[in-house]
Amino acid sequence: MYNFTFHRPTTVRQAAGLLARNPEGKLLAGGHSLIPVMKQRLASPTAIIDLSQVEGMAGVEQKGRSIVIGAMTRHADVANSTVLQQALPGLAAVPGAIGDPQVRNRGTIGGSIANNDPNADYPAACLGLGATIITNKRRIAADDFFTGMFSTALEDGEIITKVSFPIAKKAAYEKFKHPASGFALVGVFVSKRGSDIRVAVTGAGANGVFRVKSFEEALKKRFAAKSLDGLSIPATGMNSDIHASPEYRAHLVSVLARRAVAKATA
Repeated sequence: MYNFTFHRPTTVRQAAGLLARNPEGKLLAGGHSLIPVMKQRLASPTAIIDLSQVEGMAGVEQKGRSIVIGAMTRHADVANSTVLQQALPGLAAVPGAIGDPQVRNRGTIGGSIANNDPNADYPAACLGLGATIITNKRRIAADDFFTGMFSTALEDGEIITKVSFPIAKKAAYEKFKHPASGFALVGVFVSKRGSDIRVAVTGAGANGVFRVKSFEEALKKRFAAKSLDGLSIPATGMNSDIHASPEYRAHLVSVLARRAVAKATA
C-alpha cells in the first residue's frame, strides 16, 4: 500500500472541501472495494477522506410516500430497519442477501451505489424502484445515474448523501448468488407502483445494471408470474466469465423474474 494522508471530516461541506483540495484523493465509505485494490497497489490515492463521522449521513426514515436512506447506512441497518420492513419489505430483503455478516456490518448503501459493481445488489433495487440518488449538489434519477460497468453520472466533487426510494405497492428481489462471494451472478428486482412497472437486472449485463422493457410491458397487462411465461431475453450483451455463460445468465433472468413477481404477489 502506498503512502496517503488520512482525513476524517464531520460535515459534508468539509468532505467536499477536502475532495476539492485533493483531486487524487478517494472517499472511504465501507472500504470493501477501495482497500483491497490499495493493498494490491492497483490504486494509489494521495488522500483518503473517511465519511464515517459525517453528521446526518446514516439512518432510515419514511418521508411521505418515500423511504429515505442515508448514504453511510450499513447494509445490516437497512435490513433490520423496522420502518423499511413495514413500508417496503421488498427493499429490506436486498441487503440481507449481501455477502456475509462482516460485509453487511461494514458496507454501506452509498458506497455500493457509487462503485456500481456490475454484480452488486443495490443498483438493481435503485433502478427497479425508480429511486433518486441525492448528492451534495443535485438529485439524480436512477435511470440516469448508472451509466455503465463501474461508471455513474457522479461528477468530480460530488458525494452521495441520501437515496430516496418511492414506496411501491408490490416489490421483490430474487438473486442467484455466487456461493463464495455472495455477489449476484444474476439478480432481478421487480416493482409495481400504480402504472409504473419496473424490472431491473444486475449481474447479467456486460454493461452493468439494466431494465427489461419487454417484461415490463407484459406485466403492465397483468402483474403476475404467468404473464412472463415464454418470455426471454437474448444472450447478446450478457456477461460471460468462468461462473456462467451469456446464455445461462439470459436464462436465469427469465427464471428469477418470474420468481420475483411470484414473491411480490404472494
